[in-house]
Amino acid sequence: MAQRFGGKHSPDGKPSDGIPERGAYQGARRTQAGGRVNVLFLAPLPLIWAAFTSGPTGLALYLAALGLLLLAAWLTREGIVAQESYEARKVARAPGFPRKMAGSALTGLGLAVAGCASAGGLVVPVIYAALGCVLHFFAFGPDPMRDKGMEGIDKAQTDRVARVVDKAESYLSGMTDAIKRAGDRQAEARLERFQVSVRDMLRTVEDDPRDLTAARKYLGVYLMGARDATVKFADIYSRSRDAGARSDYMILLTDLEENFTAKTRKLLTDNNSDLEIEISVLRDRLAREGIRLDDTQ
Repeated sequence: MAQRFGGKHSPDGKPSDGIPERGAYQGARRTQAGGRVNVLFLAPLPLIWAAFTSGPTGLALYLAALGLLLLAAWLTREGIVAQESYEARKVARAPGFPRKMAGSALTGLGLAVAGCASAGGLVVPVIYAALGCVLHFFAFGPDPMRDKGMEGIDKAQTDRVARVVDKAESYLSGMTDAIKRAGDRQAEARLERFQVSVRDMLRTVEDDPRDLTAARKYLGVYLMGARDATVKFADIYSRSRDAGARSDYMILLTDLEENFTAKTRKLLTDNNSDLEIEISVLRDRLAREGIRLDDTQ
């Protein structure tokens, strides 16, 4: 169903609700899970023609090669998505399975099987396997192999932060998937603005894991409630186009965004206060040692 474009600059646009406008794509980067990766899905398709113009053995080998190459392409794309998620966070675990490197191995194996079907002997398949594996690796690189942002910080604390961030991101993904069923562009845009404020809090907690205790209720109970409310709104609005339900949902998002933004500001203020206290304590210790910072300048 077609959707009418809406926004504050549209003819029926509404005034701002008091929250500064921030782009939903603030800080976003272009994904690499396209372009070259899409070519990996297209390149092996000619093997279908080769398979059905060959004998039984060739048919089996070409179809096996096609399956291996498509699986390699899918693993490569998933590996790039996992790496981008890893790079976007300041505290993150390394992906549990090296998808891109597995894609390199499967690319080499798929080309080797295709070489077996097209030429006899082992020389051609081995050359295809080596070239395919090496070229794929140089094109897409290795997977992240080490945890990030956990040096010098309590491991148990950073693990808790990583788990909370992963759970919060799953709630945000669930909200994004649910709101699409409503078919309301303004509601989607409003939800994206709220998600920006949530991710601001996530980045703040990643910067200082000590903030997790104060933010846990927001990133857990409140965010789960927002996800459930989004699902219910999408179900109701997709069936009845109830204007009252839409208004209530938009008001809920405004209230949530205001609270998340205020809490994030408080966390940042508390962090600054902690720094000022540490500086003051250091100055006092230096003064007791007979050292004044003014004398060193």
